[in-house]
Amino acid sequence: MSRIVLITGATSGIGEATARLLAKHNFRLIVCGRREERLSQLVEDIKSQTDVVQLNFDVRDRNAVTEAIGTLPHDWSDIDVLVNNAGNAHGLSPVEEGDLDDWDAMIDINVKGLLYVSKAIIPGMTQRSAGHIINIGSIAGKEVYPNGNVYCASKHAVDAINKGMLLDLNQYGIKVSAINPGLVATEFSLVRFKGDEDRAKTVYEGYQALKAEDIADIIHFAITRPAHVNISDLVVLPTAQASATVVNKKA
Repeated sequence: MSRIVLITGATSGIGEATARLLAKHNFRLIVCGRREERLSQLVEDIKSQTDVVQLNFDVRDRNAVTEAIGTLPHDWSDIDVLVNNAGNAHGLSPVEEGDLDDWDAMIDINVKGLLYVSKAIIPGMTQRSAGHIINIGSIAGKEVYPNGNVYCASKHAVDAINKGMLLDLNQYGIKVSAINPGLVATEFSLVRFKGDEDRAKTVYEGYQALKAEDIADIIHFAITRPAHVNISDLVVLPTAQASATVVNKKA
């Protein structure tokens, strides 16, 4: 039987692209997200290719996470692969001007949300001594850049959690992988700049940014390696990007 993959943040960007790609390769999918209309459209688009279930919840709400995953039918409960993709950035301000609500949102989604979903799924993996967890980090989890303070902190936490999971789950034969993208042209900047489309567009002008499909392809590669191969920590950048702050823009 095809492996079951649960993807958080599947309503846009990397999560959506991953769901669409894995559907073509006959993985059974549990797609999760807050925006029910978008999630339903995704399911409609891919249901002819594979079996798919949708779960609507906000990763920040630990009770909602537990309840939603607890509603899975028995034949969907043995999740083989967890893709912890849900995450976002809010604001780009020096720390002295930071917005407390923005800080809460980033820590609650990027860190606590990842943990809540993982906590709901890992016990099943340890019982079966099998599974694979993909944590979507960021170049911001490897470097700190001006005005990125709390966002960078949240992604550094993801980096540490990934390393901790790798150590703790090693005894069960569970694979743990971090994929840390640089600049990817998604809704990321639109959210960070609170709907300012013009400002968001400037982030991706003058060079070829990564696409969500590029990261989806890497996720597919990681989860299809032989049983003895685990890609534990991968940084992927567009060719034009050399670090979090160095980008070769031609325009």
